[in-house]
Amino acid sequence: MSLFNNKVVVITGGSDGIGKALVDSFLMQGAKVATCGRNYDKLYQIQSIYAGKPLLIHTADISKQQECKSFIDAVLSNFGQIDILINNAGISMRALFEDVELDALRKVMDVNFWGSVYCTKFALKSILSTKGTIVSISSIAGFRGLPGRSGYSASKFALNGWMESLRTELLDSGVNVLWVSPGFTESNIRKAALDSSGKATGETTMNEKAMMTSAECAQHIITAIEKRKRTIILTFQGKETVFLNKFFPSLADKLVRKFFFKKGELVK
Repeated sequence: MSLFNNKVVVITGGSDGIGKALVDSFLMQGAKVATCGRNYDKLYQIQSIYAGKPLLIHTADISKQQECKSFIDAVLSNFGQIDILINNAGISMRALFEDVELDALRKVMDVNFWGSVYCTKFALKSILSTKGTIVSISSIAGFRGLPGRSGYSASKFALNGWMESLRTELLDSGVNVLWVSPGFTESNIRKAALDSSGKATGETTMNEKAMMTSAECAQHIITAIEKRKRTIILTFQGKETVFLNKFFPSLADKLVRKFFFKKGELVK
């Protein structure tokens, strides 16, 4: 029997990418799953696929505090408790700082950082009672600032610092706190990335097929939850970047610059 059988797992942003892969995997392992997203049609499609399974869908924009509260309240009303919270929903951006509008930076921070804070705050009492797990999906950009992704990097640095503080506060509570840095993973996040004006770009020049799949990433996350890990960094490139930035930061500056700029232009 799966460790997650009958556990209540809450996943934000479960309609695409890593979030959807997590929804799929946890349902297959017998968990009761609740997920939210802004697109009802995508959520309804997932619900249709898993008709008869213990799946709760909820339309919510996690950048809004009250919508996060409504989502968590709905979970508790339907399932009675929360064993695992996975703060997965996120948004990226691609624009040089000199070109970006401040509202675009604020939007990224509201989703990536405040959305995780809101959902965790409202779910914490139940997670403390179940001695459960809090997970946030971070990024290599939370360890190393990336050019053209200043708002994204800032949000992930904030997320990592907040999770580390939270883990330390809860060290004797029985709750495990885990943050995950997937590296480049096949998903919709780059197509949904904001441009300098805060609008979705709708495209990416990166080769998605060469990246780790969402399903593989989800399995790494689930294994880390099982083992009650502190943090995991996925992909060789991700581990290499974190290592170089820690021990050879000036070299990392040059290598990261070379990776993200081609012929003087920002890679998008």
